[in-house]
Amino acid sequence: MTADTLTWHDDFLLGHSAIDTYHEAFVGHVRALQEADDASWPALYDELLKHLEEHFGSEDKLMLDTEFPPRQCHMDEHAAVLASVREVRERLAEGRLDIARDLLVHLVEWFPKHTQHLDSALAHWANKSRLGGKAVVIKRGLNLR
Repeated sequence: MTADTLTWHDDFLLGHSAIDTYHEAFVGHVRALQEADDASWPALYDELLKHLEEHFGSEDKLMLDTEFPPRQCHMDEHAAVLASVREVRERLAEGRLDIARDLLVHLVEWFPKHTQHLDSALAHWANKSRLGGKAVVIKRGLNLR
């Protein structure tokens, strides 16, 4: 199973600077793994795990701080992804690079859906709570005709 290359693009922008920054970094970590040789995988995978712990921790805190109504569902998804990444890290330590590569394929498939549905709702809620309305996000390359 091979993964499409994950590339950062404006469709991932949500208009919340912290979330957008974490998302762009996530894409960078995934891309580094997609382009890595086998020997580089363990260290890069550890960086991805560390990033996800910080990334999800930040979003979870934002949900709690702003009393985001569907926070439990969103936080449960974060916890499930982290559990999978941690479990696969153990398999990678045993030399099971195939399982780690397979998880990466699933993360590439998962990320756009998670961003468009759960994270976009969180960004909207957080911006409305802080600013009184939804942020305007200008995206490059839109065909307006």
